[in-house]
Amino acid sequence: MRPQHIKRAEVLAPSQIRHLLRVTDATSRYPERDAVVLLLGLACGMRITEIAQVTVADFYFASGELRREVSLRAAITKGCRPRCIYPSSIKLIEALRRYVIYRRECDLGTALGRTHYHGLNPHLPLVLSRKGYPYSLSLKRRSDSEVGRTDYWAADSLQAYVTGLYRAAGTNGTSHSGRRTFATRLLRNGATIEQVQLLLGHQDIDQTSRYIDVSLADASRAFSEVV
Repeated sequence: MRPQHIKRAEVLAPSQIRHLLRVTDATSRYPERDAVVLLLGLACGMRITEIAQVTVADFYFASGELRREVSLRAAITKGCRPRCIYPSSIKLIEALRRYVIYRRECDLGTALGRTHYHGLNPHLPLVLSRKGYPYSLSLKRRSDSEVGRTDYWAADSLQAYVTGLYRAAGTNGTSHSGRRTFATRLLRNGATIEQVQLLLGHQDIDQTSRYIDVSLADASRAFSEVV
């Protein structure tokens, strides 16, 4: 039996990432929010469903200071495997600052008194829909030959929307491109595959290896540097 070919989301080059963010900023009706959504995938490797569920308090202290390490709870991760992410990208930090100001000015999910968490309700999702509501989740079922049938939540509407952002910028990317780009860029920048596995929250390293996009140039360079 011939092995089944699995179509993988496109990995973006740095120039494509810059173009994607420029196009989004220039054409989106909600550029402050959309930049955050894109960068949480590209700079932190978050899944779209995780982005839809992570809360203000997950990212910020009551003082308004951004957490250097964000713990993704088992309840919102695939396979219920908690992990940590690190929002240290300068672009992401600036996008978060803009989005927090936008949410406060537009009164999206704000709290009474507005004295903590930048005036936002800490228990609401960090990323809200255009009307200020959490994104809806759909219960899905997946069959696997090893673990059997598993149930999971998917933010279908946000996934489709993010794929639209990639396509509007002229790429073939999908909502999963951010996560694949994150993994591939980490490896190219010197991280070990074990470190990438940890940051993606994968159970085994074979799953991680399927995320990595290694070019012929990368392979050639690796051979030339062996000795």
